[in-house]
Amino acid sequence: MLSGFIKFILGFFLAIAVLIGGGAAIGLYFMNRTGIPPAKPVFSNDSPSVKAQAPKATEPKGAKSTPGAKAESSSSPTSTPTESPKASPSPKPLPSGAYRGRVSWREGLSLRSQPNQEAEKVGGVGFNQKIIILEQSEDKSWQKIRLEGSEQEGWVKAGNTQKVDEQ
Repeated sequence: MLSGFIKFILGFFLAIAVLIGGGAAIGLYFMNRTGIPPAKPVFSNDSPSVKAQAPKATEPKGAKSTPGAKAESSSSPTSTPTESPKASPSPKPLPSGAYRGRVSWREGLSLRSQPNQEAEKVGGVGFNQKIIILEQSEDKSWQKIRLEGSEQEGWVKAGNTQKVDEQ
C-alpha cells in the first residue's frame, strides 16, 4: 500500500514536470517566432514605379507621344540635344512652404491617399529616395510628399523623412 502511494505521488510530480516543460518549450518557440521580423511586403506598384519613372524623365517629350518622333530623333542628332536641355534645366519651382527631403526610414515608406493609417496605399518610396515635402497634417503626424522627378503625391508618417540642405 505504501509502495502504491509512492508510485502515485511520483507519477503526479512527473506529469506536472512534463506539462511545465512542454509549456515552457512551446512558450519559447512562439516567443522566438515573434522576435523574427517579417519580410518586407512587396506591392505590385512599389519597385516598378520607381524604376520605370527614371528612364521616362530623361526621354524627350516628343519620344513619348508618337512613335514617329523616336525615329526622327535617332536619325537627326540635332533634335535630341535641343529637346534635352529644355527638359533638364527647368525644374518645377517648389510650392510655398515646401522643401526638399529624403526618406530616412530604412524599410521605405508607403504612400497613402489620406493622412491616416487606414487610407488606401497609392505607392511606395524607397530608402534615401529624394522627395519634396509639400505640407503637414494639422496634428503634425503626417506629411504630404511628392516624389522628385514625378507627379506622384501621397501622405507618409511624419518623422520618417529628413530635410535636405539645398545648394
